[in-house]
Amino acid sequence: MIRVLPSTLTGRLALILLGGLLAAQLLGAAILLSDRASAIYETSGMHAAQRIGGIVHLLDTLNAEQRRLILPALSTGGFRVALTQPPKTETSLDDESIPSTRLHAMLRNALGADRALRVAVLASGAEFTEGPMTPRGPHAGMMMQHAPPFGGMPLGGAFSVRTQLLDGQWVSIAQRLPDESFAWPRKILVTLGVLLVSVIVLSLIAVRLVTRPLAVLGRAAEDLGRDIERPPLIESGSAEVRRTAKAFNTMQARLVRFLRDRAQMLAAVSHDLKTPITRLRLRAELIDDPALKEKVVHDLEEMEGMTRAALDFLRNASAHEAAQPLDVNALLESLQADAESMGREVQIEGAAAAPYPARPLALRRCVGNLIDNAVRYGKRARLRVRDDAQRLEIVVADDGPGIPADKLEQVFEPFFRLDISRSRESGGAGLGLSIARDIARAHGGSLELRNGSQGGLEAALTLPRLCPDL
Repeated sequence: MIRVLPSTLTGRLALILLGGLLAAQLLGAAILLSDRASAIYETSGMHAAQRIGGIVHLLDTLNAEQRRLILPALSTGGFRVALTQPPKTETSLDDESIPSTRLHAMLRNALGADRALRVAVLASGAEFTEGPMTPRGPHAGMMMQHAPPFGGMPLGGAFSVRTQLLDGQWVSIAQRLPDESFAWPRKILVTLGVLLVSVIVLSLIAVRLVTRPLAVLGRAAEDLGRDIERPPLIESGSAEVRRTAKAFNTMQARLVRFLRDRAQMLAAVSHDLKTPITRLRLRAELIDDPALKEKVVHDLEEMEGMTRAALDFLRNASAHEAAQPLDVNALLESLQADAESMGREVQIEGAAAAPYPARPLALRRCVGNLIDNAVRYGKRARLRVRDDAQRLEIVVADDGPGIPADKLEQVFEPFFRLDISRSRESGGAGLGLSIARDIARAHGGSLELRNGSQGGLEAALTLPRLCPDL
């Protein structure tokens, strides 16, 4: 499906505003130019009617000889005056089929209502001879069949008027309208262009001012997921922006207090459990039954392991480690060496193309937890590294039984454990994946589990290359 609107709010607002403003400007320009043309036609028609009326009234006062002498002086430029024969047909001069109704009305007002009158508007390109007013040329004799726009005069065309003098003589007067009068007005077009560009620039600035606080708020929300202790937003700008920033800062402060209270409570509980566990361990040494003693000691060790894991989880949640460029290849090779020194099998395929800006200890713990899970439940770990300009991906695969599809997300919950093959007998307290995902998200990335096509489980750690400062 073709996307009509841009995906961003800035693009959509800019498109809507610019589209509306452009349409308004074009409509305004069309109205302005049409009004200008109407004014030109109105002025030209009124001037022509007054001139023709003056000439006809002058000719009424002259005899035939005087008329022949004065006609050359009256015919100048695109204006022609000539004596002519009566029209061959005697149709009504006020017939509605006469093209130029407005010019006809002006001439009626200048010449009188009882004078015989014929008006013809000729298309552009008509030419007139020096003698009788007979048009010739590519459009010779072509009269407008319908009333032309803007008062009945064609753009750059001409009109011919035939009327009868008081002694019965017919006179023909023709005038060509100069093309320059109807040329596109450059100053108006330049003014409209400057106005349009100014409106577009101001609209883009306004859209930027409106959407910039939203972009700042979005980045702050992303940063909040990585660092709950990030600096609060600056409460500046318009009243709406200040209220939004204040609400965001209040939410952040409440989250910080909640997480601190939770961490302190759980840390206190975990710490306080150490004392009774130690007492129980001492008392277990007094048990005479070896089998019972072994069971009690085992339970105490399990409780102690869970307490230690809970404390590690809480310390990781509140850790503040500075980010720095990290050689991912060296990190993976170090983890591989540590695992092999313990008799574990770890293979690495691929390599990172460049250092990655990360929290070294946190990322080491994240990948280490994934390797521990793979070796513990799948005999061995196979690491596949893929790196490009957008993301760094580390996939840790094992040869274990995998996880049911409906449990792939649930295993990330703290202390959640599967009943089959992943019981506490195999070690761990159910916090390794939770810690690993928290570290991945703190780097702006993700951690997903999936069952391999050839069996086993795959943990895909994806870290964005274009990652903001951690």
